[in-house]
Amino acid sequence: MRRKSRLGLIGSSFAMIAGLLFSVTPGLLGTSVAAAAPQVPLNLANEQGMLWPCSFNPFLASSSPYSVGVTYETLEFVNSLQSGKVTPWLATGSAWSNGNKTLTFTIRSGVKWSDGQPFSAADVVYTFNLLKKYPALDANAVWSVLSSVTQAGANKVVFDFSAPAVPYFYYVAGQVPIVPEHIWSKISNPVSNPVSHPIGTGGYLMNKCTPQNIQWTANPHYWQAGKAVVKTVNMPAFLSNNTCNEYLATGQSQWGAQFIPNIKSYYVAKKPGNAYWFPPVANVSLFPNLTQAPLNNVKVRQAISYAIDRPTVSKIGEYGYEPPASQTGIVAPTFSAWSSSAAVKAQGSSYDPAKAVSLLKSAGYKKGSDGIFAKNGKKLSLSIITNGGYSDWVATVQVIAQELNKVGIAATVNPIASTNFYSDVYAGKFQLAYNVETGGPTPFYELRQWLFSKNSAPIGTAAASNWERFSNKTVDALLNQYGTTTNATLQHAIVNKLQMVMVQQAPVIPVLEEVDWFQYNYKQFSGFPTASNPYAQPALYNMPDWGYILDNLKPIN
Repeated sequence: MRRKSRLGLIGSSFAMIAGLLFSVTPGLLGTSVAAAAPQVPLNLANEQGMLWPCSFNPFLASSSPYSVGVTYETLEFVNSLQSGKVTPWLATGSAWSNGNKTLTFTIRSGVKWSDGQPFSAADVVYTFNLLKKYPALDANAVWSVLSSVTQAGANKVVFDFSAPAVPYFYYVAGQVPIVPEHIWSKISNPVSNPVSHPIGTGGYLMNKCTPQNIQWTANPHYWQAGKAVVKTVNMPAFLSNNTCNEYLATGQSQWGAQFIPNIKSYYVAKKPGNAYWFPPVANVSLFPNLTQAPLNNVKVRQAISYAIDRPTVSKIGEYGYEPPASQTGIVAPTFSAWSSSAAVKAQGSSYDPAKAVSLLKSAGYKKGSDGIFAKNGKKLSLSIITNGGYSDWVATVQVIAQELNKVGIAATVNPIASTNFYSDVYAGKFQLAYNVETGGPTPFYELRQWLFSKNSAPIGTAAASNWERFSNKTVDALLNQYGTTTNATLQHAIVNKLQMVMVQQAPVIPVLEEVDWFQYNYKQFSGFPTASNPYAQPALYNMPDWGYILDNLKPIN
């Protein structure tokens, strides 16, 4: 998934189901569903380069984007596009105490699970202690800062932290889906269980899943009156951008999350009401495997960064929709106020092929007659893996490879099937991987995903993030220090130091600023977020955001 990939993929092997490849006949899906229901269904275009494994375990990356926010809800909704604005969800509110080391939530009453059982504070306590018992489910390492989670009275849940931890509110309140104790306590191994029939508190019930399509229906007993009024939602599977884009362009989908070349002529002009909005939110990056030579050499990593002409990559690979990224990791204009002038100065020109060559020479490499650098008789040859189902990523990586070859690094592109790609990325089975993290309300969250050692895992074991396997005690201390303070000046100072780490050590190489791909038709459904009302991140791969948006959509009859 473009934003929410954290743990190892599960489900059927791509090779086993290759014979079930799904192609969309314009009008087929919408017509068949519409015949069974009076209301026009909402059809989604969310190409992931894979067929659906029909897993809805909200703690696994293969299924969390299709369950969190839609079926399973969080305690609060935290909006990254509005500097972390908080809206109550399963909790009616919260308060810090004890020097910001204790966070107490008031749990909403009158909520029921979709099987009719009452939701309670005990479910919240159970959920967080489940993550403690099974660290593989703790995608954001919340138990690296938590000391205990306990119930107080009938409707209070108390989170005690080992140190002041205000920035971790985003993870605890907004990123952990709450699951029912009466169901999950009977699951013998929640790390591997796919949860094919999810029971949640959300506005939508998973009605039917096949490798070709996931269908949700509105929860008739949803606790939020007047919300979740779209009766039927379909998410067909697509293996490539091209097929999915045709589905959007022909009017079969009313909400998309796609890269579309020439979007104004190909999509906007095709149907009244078609519109798009691409807010920058994070970075699409090269993740070097730091456990392997030559990528464990900082000069090689720096050379790779200086060798990439990011504006050219943006123009050719993404039609300019995704702006060039900074090696500092700061996304502009969303987080421009966090940019460190010292780190920018230390970086100098982001594209400097002469400096790339100089760095390689200083690392002991010599260029051969074929123009490729070598050291100790071994050529500097690197393979870059990416999701073969994303035509824009494949095109982007091809440009990157060309740029690297120009400076004497023999780079090859390996676009592989989605399931294999994510499995290899999480397990660290790559040299260079072109992928993306999730980010959050400030740059701290993406930097923490990249650099916090506890987010990673040994090679061969799925890593929640930090796929490059970066580990540095000083950096861990900076990240932990950020979590203990609410002082904005100190937070900025810490992020400035982390930017300098990005420049000087290049543990991750940001290439382009990742935007939320978002197409929608405002004449068929109302309530979508827009640039003037950015109440949630709009792409279909953002969780819990897209479920939160779905609750607020209304068909226009």
